[in-house]
Amino acid sequence: MKIICKKSNLLNGVQIVSKAVSSKTTMPILECILVDASQGIIKLTANDMDLGIETIIEGEIAESGIIAIEAKFFLEIVRKLPDNDVTIETDQNLNTFISCEKAHFNIVGKSGEDFSYLPVIERENPVIISQFTLKEIIRQTIFSIADNDTNKLMTGELFEIKEDVLKVVSLDGHRISIRNTFLKNAYDYKKVIVPGKTLNEISKILSGDADKDVSIYFTDKHIIFEFDQTVVVSRLIEGEYFKVDQMISSDYETKVKINKKELLNCIDRATLMVKEGDKKPIIMDINDVSMELRINSTIGSMNELIDIRKEGKDLMIGFNPKFMIDALKVIDDEEIEMFMVNPKAPCFIKDEKGTYLYLILPVNFNVIK
Repeated sequence: MKIICKKSNLLNGVQIVSKAVSSKTTMPILECILVDASQGIIKLTANDMDLGIETIIEGEIAESGIIAIEAKFFLEIVRKLPDNDVTIETDQNLNTFISCEKAHFNIVGKSGEDFSYLPVIERENPVIISQFTLKEIIRQTIFSIADNDTNKLMTGELFEIKEDVLKVVSLDGHRISIRNTFLKNAYDYKKVIVPGKTLNEISKILSGDADKDVSIYFTDKHIIFEFDQTVVVSRLIEGEYFKVDQMISSDYETKVKINKKELLNCIDRATLMVKEGDKKPIIMDINDVSMELRINSTIGSMNELIDIRKEGKDLMIGFNPKFMIDALKVIDDEEIEMFMVNPKAPCFIKDEKGTYLYLILPVNFNVIK
């Protein structure tokens, strides 16, 4: 095999597929990137058996062939090469020669025949969504997934399609994020659980261009994202997702309209009083025209007043400040609405457009008069 391509094209391709390279495996071939120039195109592939990514890069094929190269080593070499054309050449003994200007590397590759290719999946009836919208959906929900495998379902996100509405849900036992998106077309009903790892990696690859689309294909066990020159194939999480609709209520005793930026900045300032690892709640004391935010810790205390518009009863309630900050950071609207029943019931936060809903459980606190 012999291929020649620009360093920028090669580096971008290697960075994309590296996100599917296995970091913990007893199979050395899964630590590799496959460089396939056997079919008239230069295709890079990585696959950890749960997540697989392939991308096509521009370049010249002087001699067709295929080779698997250890991913971490490959990425570091390409990253540090001069900004010029890169030549990758292999011989019959799997020796791989990478050269650019005066830099020459000779490394041992692995047989491409041993590589675990992406599963061959029939792609029919794709759901079309813009790269910008998908990136936004992930940004507004991914932080609410659980970061451990205690409950596998919580490490993924629900993707549910009903006609022309895509609903994406994530939860970790303390909070729920729900994003509803109107699609350009209506589709058959679909309901799957997509691993958070997959969505994290896709978000990093997406350009976020509103004029570029992503085609999403669903099967019983896989989800496929196809965009630009890249295909991402992921296993789905099996099981029945939580009945989130039963957790959502339209009842409230207190409704607050508040400037999102003011609230976010205030809570952010309050966290200066909390040491890392401490679990000190931010206390919201809601009155007719203002909300007082307080926090007390071993370092000291802080309080601040924010103007609000309130409907209903006065209320004092406490929250994990990090969980509040996480949600406020991903809401782009100027104002938000908060709906509360009592100090022990969930609080619902909605954006102005009504497309985003965040549920957060309150935490107990001792009120010191």
